[in-house]
Amino acid sequence: MAREKREKKVRKTPEWIKTLRQAYSVTREARPILPILLLAIFIGVMAIGIGIGIAVDRTLYISLMTIPFALIITLFSFSRIAEGAAYASIAGQAGAGASVLMSIRKGWTTTAGVQVARNQDLVHRSLGRAGVVITGEGSNNVRVMMTDERRKMERFLSGVPIHEILVGDEEGRIPLRKIQKHLKKLPKKLTKTQLREARAREKSLGGMKLPMPKGPMPNMRKIPKR
Repeated sequence: MAREKREKKVRKTPEWIKTLRQAYSVTREARPILPILLLAIFIGVMAIGIGIGIAVDRTLYISLMTIPFALIITLFSFSRIAEGAAYASIAGQAGAGASVLMSIRKGWTTTAGVQVARNQDLVHRSLGRAGVVITGEGSNNVRVMMTDERRKMERFLSGVPIHEILVGDEEGRIPLRKIQKHLKKLPKKLTKTQLREARAREKSLGGMKLPMPKGPMPNMRKIPKR
């Protein structure tokens, strides 16, 4: 009976709490001073609020009003720290770019490893309202595979806009942490009907299945709300 109650309690745990716990655990491994840092942020915000309360002679009222703001700012700061830790946990691993691309839940579908070289150069293909995005990660030789993939897309998805991006911190490349933002900024050229047709044609091309790097998907900027 007690076991059933425990299992029921576990099942009732909201998904956002599980996500928050996982993010905290992973982030603390990468940033051991995380608890101290978050506490310092919370205390700092509270100190500002109390200072304002003293200045206007409404200490108790302003202090109570500051608590939710301090919690929000602390949570926002945690989400940014967690996001950075998530990117750091997969940086340098083969398939890191695909992991970021596949974590975009809305508007984009990604086929990882459509072109693979022995030296772990990889090309991925994403499709959304902006068209096709061909993403390469690895050495500069990956550009040749990207060109091959572009020609294939021009044949199979004629008329669909094609974009190319290279993953990396070097000049002319896009860092992991900026890939999602880059894709979301691309102008939408396809209607929903055209996108469905393009996806139907793309499915016939298939793609390789790649092992994704271990670690959380770097998509933690917005912590789920209750």
